[in-house]
Amino acid sequence: MHIKKSLVAAMAVVGVLAFAGCTPAGGGDSGSDVDPAIAAEIDAALQEITGQVLSTGPNGEEPAPASEAVVTDEQAAQVAEMGLTAAIVMHYGGNDWANAQIAGLNAEFERLGIEVIATTDAGFDPAKQVSDIETVLAQNPDIIVSIPTDTVATASAYRKAAEQGVKLVFMDNVPEGFTPGVDYVSMVSADNYGNGVTSAYLLARALGGQGKIGAIYHEADFFVTQQRYDGFVDTITEQFPDIEIVEQQGIAGPDFAGDAQAATTAMLTKHADLDGIWAVWDVPAEGVMAAARENGRTDIKIATEDLGTNVAIALAENEMIVGLGAQLPYDQGVAEAGLAALSILGIEVPPYVALSSLPVDHANVLEAWELVYHSAPPASVTDAYVD
Repeated sequence: MHIKKSLVAAMAVVGVLAFAGCTPAGGGDSGSDVDPAIAAEIDAALQEITGQVLSTGPNGEEPAPASEAVVTDEQAAQVAEMGLTAAIVMHYGGNDWANAQIAGLNAEFERLGIEVIATTDAGFDPAKQVSDIETVLAQNPDIIVSIPTDTVATASAYRKAAEQGVKLVFMDNVPEGFTPGVDYVSMVSADNYGNGVTSAYLLARALGGQGKIGAIYHEADFFVTQQRYDGFVDTITEQFPDIEIVEQQGIAGPDFAGDAQAATTAMLTKHADLDGIWAVWDVPAEGVMAAARENGRTDIKIATEDLGTNVAIALAENEMIVGLGAQLPYDQGVAEAGLAALSILGIEVPPYVALSSLPVDHANVLEAWELVYHSAPPASVTDAYVD
C-alpha cells in the first residue's frame, strides 16, 4: 500500500482546527490484527490532512476559512442598532447535527442583536420546505439561513426570497441556478470530501489495509453527501488496492436508518465474507449496526460521517463503529450568522466557507464531542466508554 501525497497537495490548504490526539483504532479487538507498518502509514496520512480542507464549493470555489466570517465587537454593535430579523429554514431537524447548527446560529444572532423570528423543519420534503419559505417570507425577515432539501424543487421559492431583498446564506447546498454574491451571500459547509477521505482511512486502518466492503450512499442530488461518497470511494480505490468495494446501495429516505438496515441485510446475505461497511452519515450507520446485530455480524467494521449520539456510544464502547469524519456544526452555524451580518454591513465575503474534517475514533470520542458541540458529552456516551 502506498499513500498518495498528491491527494493533499492538489487541494487548498485551509487550517481551521488543529486537532491532535486522534489515534485511530479498530472496533472491538481488531487493533491487534493490524499490521503496525500499515497503521503507522495511515496515521501519518491522517495527521497530514487534519486541519486542511480538501473540498471545493458547489461551483468549484476554493474554500475560505471560518476566520473570514468573524464579526468584530465593533461591527456587532453596528448590526445590533439595525433591528434585524432572521429565519432558519432547515431541511430536517431534531438530530444532533441540526440541533448544533441551530444552537450556533442562535448564539451568534443573539450576540449580534438579530432576532430569530422563525425556525422551520421540512422533514426532508421539498414541498414542505417551499411552504416554509413562503410562510417565512410573509414575516419579512432580513436574513434567511437555510439548507435546501432539493436544489431544483426549492429554487423558485428561494428566488422569491432573493428578489425580496433577503440576505440568503446556505448550509451545505445551493439552489440550482444561483450565483454567489448576486443571488445569495455565501455557503458554509464542512469539508465533506475530506470527511469521506478521513472515514476511508479509518476503515482501512481497522481492516489492516485489506478486505471486502460495502458502501451505502445517499440516492439524491445532494452536494454534501455526493462529496462524502466521492472522497470515500476515491481514497479506497486509489490508496488501498487490497480493499475491494463489492457492493454499493443507495438510500432515498425519509427512513434513512430503516433503508440502511434493509440494504445492509441484503449485503450481508449476498456477501457472507463482508469485512466492512461505509455509511454516508450517522443515521444510516445506525441502521447498519442494527442489521449487523440481527445477522450476528457484530464483528463487522463500520465507518461513517457525523458524530451523532448513537455512533458516539458505539465508538465509546469500541463496538462496530471504527471511526468517522466529524463536522463542526455549531461553528458552522456561527459562521453562517456572521457572513449574513457582514454582508448587511456591505463587507465582501467569500462565496464558500468550509471547516475541516475532524477524525474521530474510540481514543478521542469524548474530546471530539466537546469540540463538535461546544458542550460536555452526555452521560449515555461517557458511561459507555471502555478503556
